[in-house]
Amino acid sequence: KKRIQDGGLAGMGGAAFPTHVKLSPPKEKPIDTAILNGAECEPFLTSDHRLMLEETEDIVKGFELIIKALGARRGFIGVESNKPDAAKKLAEACKGNSNIKVFILQVKYPQGAEKQLIWALTRREVPSGGLPMDCGCLVQNVGTAKAIWDAVARRKPLIDRVITVTGPGISKPGNYRARIGAPFSQLIDAAGGIVNGGKLIMGGPMMGLAQPSADVPVIKGTSGIMVLDQASSKIPEPEPCILCGRCVDTCPMNLVPTRIATLAEYDMLDEADRIGILDCMECGTCTYICPSNRNLVHWIKFGKLGVMAARKKAKASA
Repeated sequence: KKRIQDGGLAGMGGAAFPTHVKLSPPKEKPIDTAILNGAECEPFLTSDHRLMLEETEDIVKGFELIIKALGARRGFIGVESNKPDAAKKLAEACKGNSNIKVFILQVKYPQGAEKQLIWALTRREVPSGGLPMDCGCLVQNVGTAKAIWDAVARRKPLIDRVITVTGPGISKPGNYRARIGAPFSQLIDAAGGIVNGGKLIMGGPMMGLAQPSADVPVIKGTSGIMVLDQASSKIPEPEPCILCGRCVDTCPMNLVPTRIATLAEYDMLDEADRIGILDCMECGTCTYICPSNRNLVHWIKFGKLGVMAARKKAKASA
């Protein structure tokens, strides 16, 4: 764990939570199941897929270190069924370890989210407001497992990572190994430059964040750089909710996004908190499916900030 901490490792699936902290759960919450996330369910992104194909042995060795650090009795690797080549290579690399099993998962967004992955593999439910450790599980990304092996076996700090540069606005989409801190523009140039470019996004089209320019740097959680074309970048004007319920049907957390977003918009944060605004994982499925083009995730994110600020204020004054 000391080498992992000294190497500056952080979760490479996007959250960028310090890896050494994640591998040190409280004694009262033992981990019996370690899970390696190879689902990569975000559209367009393929960096984890290439990593699983080209760095298979290192990923499995890194996962074995994760299991050992946690004292877990078993390890599961989840790979979506649209990556059969990666699943096959991982299964072959795990033949010598009976404690690790590779599972083929349904292709379904957001299959790679922690809570959904845990449910798919173990049928355990992370409690509302809780963490995976609350149900005896811990999830790490395949890229993080590779970085762990590099840090422990090769004493290599986290100075680079594999990134997908893609989108309809990119000339030659592909995967590139880039240094942490490199400007997006450098990778875009390596991918042939921008063609009819529009919005620039860090991450994928569902959960990615729009960027102000290509001068922003690659960070540890940068899994992808996406450039939309002009047509894809147009944001339609939102219209009133028609109460169709599609956002409710599609929400992976079983929330009522349209209700939560409306409460956040009108600053009714106590009620939004009561009906689970903080359980939203900001996957974007509600906004994607909404026929009225409502900015549901935007308002929910805004509301979450208000709820967390109110909780912090209440705690400080208690």
